[in-house]
Amino acid sequence: MSLFIFFERLVRPYFYVSFQNTLKLAFSTVRRMSAPRRSTSLRDSFSDSERMEGTGSWDDALDWFKLEDPASRSVSHHANYKCLLEAEGVLVEERGVVLINTDEAGTLIVTNFRLIFLSEGTENIIVLGTIPLATIEKFSKMVVKNQLAPRHSEKTPSQQFLQVIGKDMRIVVFGFRPKTKQRRAIYDGLLRCTKPSRLWDLYAFSCGPFKFTNANPKVRLLNEYFRLLGKGLCRASMDMIDSGSFTMSNELWRICNVNSNYIMCPSYPFALIVPKSISDEEVIQSSNFRSKGRLPVVSWCHPETGAVLARSSQPLVGLMMNMRSNTDEKLVAELCSHLGGEKKRRRKLYIADARPRKNVLANVAMGGGSESSSNYLQSEVVFFGIDNIHSMRESLSRLRDYLDAHGTTSSDGTLSLLRHGGWSWGGGNLSNMSASVSTLGDSGWLIHVQSVLAGSAWIAARVALESASVLVHCSDGWDRTTQLVALANLLLDPYYRTFTGFQALIEKDWLAFGHPFAERGGMPTVSGSSDRPPDLSRQSSVGSFPLPPMCQSSGSFAPPSSSPSHAQNQQSPIFLQWIDCVSQLLRMYPFAFEFSSAFLVDLLDCVLSCRFGNFFCNSERERQQAGISEACGCLWAYLADLRSSEGRSHVHCNPFYSPLKHNCPLLPPAAALAPTLWPQFHLRWACPSEAQAGELEAQCRIMSIKFSKLQKAKEGAEKKAEETAIVVESLSAELQNEKQVSSSAMALAKRASKETAAIKRAIQSLGCKVHYASSGDTTVDIETSPVKISHNSVFSPCTRESFGIVQLEDKSDLSVSISVAGDDVVSNNPFGRVCDTLCPLRTRDGGCRWPDAGCAQLASQFIGVKADYEALDSLSIYEGYFKTMEGGK
Repeated sequence: MSLFIFFERLVRPYFYVSFQNTLKLAFSTVRRMSAPRRSTSLRDSFSDSERMEGTGSWDDALDWFKLEDPASRSVSHHANYKCLLEAEGVLVEERGVVLINTDEAGTLIVTNFRLIFLSEGTENIIVLGTIPLATIEKFSKMVVKNQLAPRHSEKTPSQQFLQVIGKDMRIVVFGFRPKTKQRRAIYDGLLRCTKPSRLWDLYAFSCGPFKFTNANPKVRLLNEYFRLLGKGLCRASMDMIDSGSFTMSNELWRICNVNSNYIMCPSYPFALIVPKSISDEEVIQSSNFRSKGRLPVVSWCHPETGAVLARSSQPLVGLMMNMRSNTDEKLVAELCSHLGGEKKRRRKLYIADARPRKNVLANVAMGGGSESSSNYLQSEVVFFGIDNIHSMRESLSRLRDYLDAHGTTSSDGTLSLLRHGGWSWGGGNLSNMSASVSTLGDSGWLIHVQSVLAGSAWIAARVALESASVLVHCSDGWDRTTQLVALANLLLDPYYRTFTGFQALIEKDWLAFGHPFAERGGMPTVSGSSDRPPDLSRQSSVGSFPLPPMCQSSGSFAPPSSSPSHAQNQQSPIFLQWIDCVSQLLRMYPFAFEFSSAFLVDLLDCVLSCRFGNFFCNSERERQQAGISEACGCLWAYLADLRSSEGRSHVHCNPFYSPLKHNCPLLPPAAALAPTLWPQFHLRWACPSEAQAGELEAQCRIMSIKFSKLQKAKEGAEKKAEETAIVVESLSAELQNEKQVSSSAMALAKRASKETAAIKRAIQSLGCKVHYASSGDTTVDIETSPVKISHNSVFSPCTRESFGIVQLEDKSDLSVSISVAGDDVVSNNPFGRVCDTLCPLRTRDGGCRWPDAGCAQLASQFIGVKADYEALDSLSIYEGYFKTMEGGK
């Protein structure tokens, strides 16, 4: 039914072809009278000017519209779009293309990095139609011919479509205007750019390191080895690698450099962890008994029990399965170090073969096979039954087709709701729903994911619960082996569940141990490329970009050469499947991982897009030969730069992460290993609304951001409170000092008041009257002659310098003070003038007959006239007075 509806939409306009001339005339009239109108929907009508410019719908673009000559259209008229990345340039540009999945019209562009679909008018990126070239798995032309009357068959053009299938679960279809060369231009551009013949033609080499540079991966691998051996304080460097001084060891294991030149095993890293008791010669002999030379080596060791997780390839037991290697058996036996240092008790060894048993028998015909437990001391062989790379590739393809057929957006341009007859499945028909669910199960993807999860959980349980060592291998030891070992490491070690640890885990078990990313992704390798160009430097400037070497000056493309790495039968989503397994663990243990599901999606997108060079080639040796770390940008630096913009509130950070809650191995029971579709990755193109992150996680992230802001506000308020407390304390100390000064001033005032009263009494005893004015002046009345004495003049420094001040030691208020002035000093002191005029004891020569000459004293800042009444009593006033009077006569 859905096919009929789809076909009807295609051919309906052509039933009116008999009215061609009439419609031509009417359309011309409308074009002259109407202004251009823009639209973004296929089902909207378009003006003539839009159709002439190629912005209309593909199912409305009839041949009688007289489209413009394809040769006259403008190609690359926007050489610098705002959406272009560093060193990204436009190679092919076609306008008026329609994205069938969402019924949107726009501009389709092929650059040296991506296929970009921009909405018409706004030139905003339509994410569904924008896909990196390396992410495109395959693309093909599609033609739908319209069934019309034979007499008009020569005038009914076929509809032109281009289907693009991505490795990231998307299937998109573009529709082109009939009787144009738009589809051919886009197709040719994709044909020559999606499968480059040389490694150097990839965008990452054109872009260069830019700002995303990082340390050499060899240095990071050695640092992880040091951590595993308990030498975390040691830091690796390139000097250490060049000199070969990285061969450290502990009591059980050592780092050997026997493969530093990659001669023993080209797919292994330059440094290996092996038992300390095994010599370099024995390591080389053991490699001869393993497929591809991938001998058993340590991937992870328990820091307390000494149990190890080792990896290798299949043994070469031969057709009769009777071939043996004493050196290999000795090496494997040394993986089972003694428990707790006891020489009498050895730990058990499990040999985990990831393949189904039938596949092992098939490999025997080619000289491979599996170990015999009788030949390896205290060992047990276990088969996990995980299928090969071809089964995984076909399974993902079936899952992708299922999602495209039953999603809300589809590559045939109709919604799943329309095809199945209603909002609910089949309008309540459960048979349709059952058929759909069975189709999902037939894909087999979730079964494969469950097999990998179960095998990894079993391995982790043996190491954590039994303190046993486990040796894992499959055929060549770089696909299923890597999946199991890396996932078991993730379960055993909490460090690998952090950002830095997850990077170290991928670089160790996936990159250093030679997972063939180039072959599994269909990308060129060093062996399949020509000699490296002498000049790999890239210059980026505004308005210019470096064209790939395959682009000729005339704008045509040279045909790509065939390469074994491009063979379809070697492509397989092994790394994607492992990331899917990690997402299942993240769903089961939301508090155990520092990173979120969004981080895993972005990581996968970067790997599939080949924007950075970390996952190029098939081994560490090939990446070193190509100089990837120096010539290309670093994916890890790019992701870290994204997180640095928002810190812990970034979408890559798991808001529920609690490192103390799961600071131990994760050992999921078998009942918990029931995987589901990964919405953020599997459904993001087919069901965009369901692919969004959970509302709970989003709300938690918002609350975390608010809490962070409140925490900063709290810290600012506490800082201000501390500053205010310091200021208050300082003011309190100053106030205390002021109080002390005030108390001292009041004491001095009281003392001055007492002295003033004493002076007043003393002057009054001389027959004088003292008056104090509010202005501070003092008036002394003697008989009828008032004398105004300035208080300031009495205390002036001149007065103190004119008189010699002598004080008695007696501190009582009635002590005698004597003021003595020289004869030649003319005193302006009012008291001196009073004394000269009225004192009966004054002699003619200016002397004084007062006992001890203590009648008055000018001291300090007061007039200190203190009477000594005992001296006054001993003086006969009358006697002295009459003598004076007689002398005066």
